[in-house]
Amino acid sequence: MKLENIPSPIIIQNFITESGAVYPYLPLSFTLSGQPLHSAPIVLVNHALTGNAQVTGENGWWSDLIGDGKTIDTHKFTILAFNVPGNGNDSFIIENYLDFKTRDIARIFLQGLEALQIEQVFAIIGGSVGGGVAWEILALAPNITEHLIPIATDWKSTDWMIANCFLQEQILNNSSKPIEDARIHAMLCYRSPESFKEKFQRTINQDLLIFNIESWLAHHGNKLQKRYQLASYKLMNQLLKTIDITRNSEDFETLISKSNAAIHIIAINSDLFFTPKENLETYNELKKFKNNVSYSEIDSVHGHDAFLIEYKQLDHLLADIFKAEKIAK
Repeated sequence: MKLENIPSPIIIQNFITESGAVYPYLPLSFTLSGQPLHSAPIVLVNHALTGNAQVTGENGWWSDLIGDGKTIDTHKFTILAFNVPGNGNDSFIIENYLDFKTRDIARIFLQGLEALQIEQVFAIIGGSVGGGVAWEILALAPNITEHLIPIATDWKSTDWMIANCFLQEQILNNSSKPIEDARIHAMLCYRSPESFKEKFQRTINQDLLIFNIESWLAHHGNKLQKRYQLASYKLMNQLLKTIDITRNSEDFETLISKSNAAIHIIAINSDLFFTPKENLETYNELKKFKNNVSYSEIDSVHGHDAFLIEYKQLDHLLADIFKAEKIAK
């Protein structure tokens, strides 16, 4: 009997963030789908900035990748996904987003795994900030997973990423239409110049008498404003800015050499956010002290968002991990 994709909350009590903020009560909602818990290998899926724990099924944001007979097959695996507390998918809101860094979310997710009596998972996969959380989890718990699959992300936020998040923060705190305006700026980082050229060709929207790229950006801003909360956007942007497994910790090699997990880095050749050059540097660093590591690229004009678009390429790149004839329980 397969599990229904219904969130259920875990209560994290007396959580102290790395910055010293005390949260007596943090609800950690999650979804389970696929095989019953503890009956099959577990895949932990971490969502990106405006995503949530609904990863498969009719409204699942990664349902092209996860489902019956899909790359990550719900006939073979238990799929677990947590909502980042404060991401707006329950009534819980975090007002002071500066209390949290990416590592805090990794610590919360590890407490969630413990509450579900999960000692090890088969794979942790995530794109963008979700992949950053995955890196932080591995650094905190080197033996928690057999496979780490960070997609369109890295183990640290670069200066370029921090700069973009800083601008996002300025817009979110100062604009009269913060969600719309921040989203319009973000779309310039999520896509690429080539993607816009291919899609719009400098065409005009004849009804509005503006460029189609302008009406498209305005539409995306308006659409997000209707479904997303300002406090959630500020929090998730703060997490994107603060990915760094080495902050107040050991160096990259010391941290990752503690883990036997196979690391499969997947970059996007047109990603303006987490650039392939940066991902390749991470891969080359890993190769110096680790054998079970791979690097591959999604070939796409669509930029950072290609991890949500190029399902056939992702299927091909992930097939060896998830489609083995026999996956040990």
